[in-house]
Amino acid sequence: MVGAVDSRQDLVKELFQNEYGRTVRLAQYLALEPDRGEEIAQEAFAVLLRRAPGLEHPEVAAAYLYRVVVNLARSSARRQRLALRHRTPDWAPDSEVGDSSGEVAERQVVLAALARLPRRQRECLVLRYYLDLTEADIAAALGVSAGSVKTHSSRGLAGLGRILGERP
Repeated sequence: MVGAVDSRQDLVKELFQNEYGRTVRLAQYLALEPDRGEEIAQEAFAVLLRRAPGLEHPEVAAAYLYRVVVNLARSSARRQRLALRHRTPDWAPDSEVGDSSGEVAERQVVLAALARLPRRQRECLVLRYYLDLTEADIAAALGVSAGSVKTHSSRGLAGLGRILGERP
């Protein structure tokens, strides 16, 4: 029993070292609240340590971690849904102060467009294009079929195209 606990702690420690920064940014993008990203990521790792099934395989643990982050971000986004209906986000995760290249402004436009997409489409796009996960990995993280991931991704890209085409 003690060996299993040590093994779980070692795996979570390794995941934390390798994935913490990406997990924070993933939470920021999905929850649409930059100030909650770190809190969501920390909570996800605590959940992983307490009750993750099948942690003997690192790839299973990573998928479970992403699923926990997605679920926690959903809960956070749910609380903010009413506020988001009345405004577009004016924040950009990971923006650098003094960046005059225009990348920050472009990122804000894309994030505002992402905020207008339905939740599942936004999740699929962020997991695919930010974390570079495969369709199978996204399906595992979201608990849906690979076909559902394809559908939501396709619709999300089409929606982003329409939204970004609307801007002046």
